[in-house]
Amino acid sequence: METNVYSVRGRVLVVGACLPEVWPEAYRSLEAEADQTYALCLETTHINMAVTKLSAIFGTGQVEKMTFASVDRSPHCTQMHYIMHEIERTLPEHVPVEHYVVVDGELVEVSEEAIDLSKSLARLSRQ
Repeated sequence: METNVYSVRGRVLVVGACLPEVWPEAYRSLEAEADQTYALCLETTHINMAVTKLSAIFGTGQVEKMTFASVDRSPHCTQMHYIMHEIERTLPEHVPVEHYVVVDGELVEVSEEAIDLSKSLARLSRQ
């Protein structure tokens, strides 16, 4: 959240701030595929601020791909995967986005459908 939006470019990894400490091996494998890595803690930064900042970053047109990764089952980290849904409502340009959670040290890719469904407790309850 402290990086200038014009400094962010290429393949960008945004991780839950605790991921490198909690699951270092999974973090290192994701980091190896990124040009730049940023930590985000939604316990200290409100999701609306993150959406605004990342929207501005996407608006520069310098991001080729964005990957979000967090620990699984954290209510704060789960919000990180909602950020792109908010951004896509406002920005016409889209870049490839991937989502991962780490469970017992294993990277698990999260589908857009799972993220969308997780935002609707009513739909989940009906299944």
